[in-house]
Amino acid sequence: MKRILVAVLGMHALFAGPVLATDLVGTRMMSLELATEIAQGAIDACREMGYQVSVVVVDRAAQPQVVMRDVYSTRFTVQLATEKANSVILGGVSSAELRRNRGSIVPELNEVDGILVLAGALPIRAAGQLVGAVGVSGAPGGDKDEICAAKGIEKVAERLEFAD
Repeated sequence: MKRILVAVLGMHALFAGPVLATDLVGTRMMSLELATEIAQGAIDACREMGYQVSVVVVDRAAQPQVVMRDVYSTRFTVQLATEKANSVILGGVSSAELRRNRGSIVPELNEVDGILVLAGALPIRAAGQLVGAVGVSGAPGGDKDEICAAKGIEKVAERLEFAD
């Protein structure tokens, strides 16, 4: 029995091949609590400026992790905030910077399902690695949306900077 087990294990190793360190990839992921704090921070910042907005925090794969819609913010702002955040995941930079850098193809990018290249979304990085994005919609002009998004990230910035 022992010989059979050794033979089976030996054959498995022969056919399976070596597992290289590059075959497994470690990733950073946001906790629900961190994503919620970012979203609430953005909502609070917009409220202080007198605006009712929606905030969506997506993970590194552009999947919504937190969705918040303030009382008077329309349902359409949820979609806009989501699609702005998705554009950050696509480009790796703020939605405003993507718009500036890819201005000639913005109409084509806006044809991609789930992407909207408008100002108002920022990347969320932990120790330099992209872990998600926060999109805001509902304040007039994308610059105010982006200010609120930045305030949300600033709320947790120290924790993101030193993430292990």
